[in-house]
Amino acid sequence: MPPKIPKLGREGAEALALHAVAVIVADDELLTQFLSFTGSGADELRSRITDPDFLGAVLDFVLESDTTVEKVAHAAGVAMETILLARSQLPGMPMDWTP
Repeated sequence: MPPKIPKLGREGAEALALHAVAVIVADDELLTQFLSFTGSGADELRSRITDPDFLGAVLDFVLESDTTVEKVAHAAGVAMETILLARSQLPGMPMDWTP
């Protein structure tokens, strides 16, 4: 049975994004990709770790790859759909307006 999709508010979304950061920094390849994707450096990662906009960018990065979504969701013990739900709770979510 897949993990239950929790109801997430902003705090839950931020907590999940912080969990995603932990998964990313524990994997050298993912960390390199993340730093390239965001244009951030290690110092910025440390200084913006509590910034909701930055945490949104973390989840944007995670959502770029099904493999990364699966890895983060598995590590967090949540359904993969929870990552997208969490992203919707943070500022700066890109909108797809194509019909």
